Amino acid sequence: MAMARPSRAHERRAELVTAARTAILERGVIGLRLRDIAQQASMSTGSVLYYFPTLNELLYEVQREAVERFCADREEAAAAEPDPRHRLVGMIRTGLPTDRNDELCYLLYELGVYARTEASYAAQHIQLYERQVALYTAILASGAATSVFHLTRDPTTIARNLVALEDGLGLHLTHAVPTFTRVVAERLLLSYASDATRCDLEVL
Repeated sequence: MAMARPSRAHERRAELVTAARTAILERGVIGLRLRDIAQQASMSTGSVLYYFPTLNELLYEVQREAVERFCADREEAAAAEPDPRHRLVGMIRTGLPTDRNDELCYLLYELGVYARTEASYAAQHIQLYERQVALYTAILASGAATSVFHLTRDPTTIARNLVALEDGLGLHLTHAVPTFTRVVAERLLLSYASDATRCDLEVL
């Protein structure tokens, strides 16, 4: 008796997520069509719809994967550094786009367009924000507990401000004509963090 062929659905879905990611990076999310992704994946639009019934569902999966990768990378980097000062500086440096072609940051900013009108996309962005706030809060609380930091506000308030500043500065860095350089953006974040912790982080 012949054995049933294994399903390739998971593999095909992964291929389509990769194709969608590439299409977004090349074309942007505004005006992106299902046909663009199908061409990128060398598939028909009907085949794409077999695995993802709507374009929104496919782009949601791209967003979910990007959020997970971005957060996991930062969590791993923070866990590897025992000194709260270096952990905080490392967090700041890993949160900013390297340049306007930074894949993960560009994807997250592009897909943020849908967060304005689609609740499921907004929920992913909230999760992204809260995970980063939690990381910053833990670092700040650890530094305060060991008297390395002398916080001007509670850790969560400072953490929320850091993430909001990070998001705003990062968005400016991914514009067609960046408002300022990454070095300047990093210096602005470090200056706020130094003031909020009463610890000179700019020398680290």
